[in-house]
Amino acid sequence: MPEEELLQRITANPEIFGGKPIIRGMRISVELILSFMAQGESREYILADYPVRSPRYTMSLRVP
Repeated sequence: MPEEELLQRITANPEIFGGKPIIRGMRISVELILSFMAQGESREYILADYPVRSPRYTMSLRVP
């Protein structure tokens, strides 16, 4: 998936999470997802706790 398409799925709004980047349409911070990935959590683990509505968004989680 091209980087440009992935970046379109991220948004920041000063009214939500103090302006931290979040997954568009959800209240899940990019920071949280990256933290899980850095800890070696699986894609399935992340999606179990933070279900994503669109299958295209699950493709964005490039977790080995």
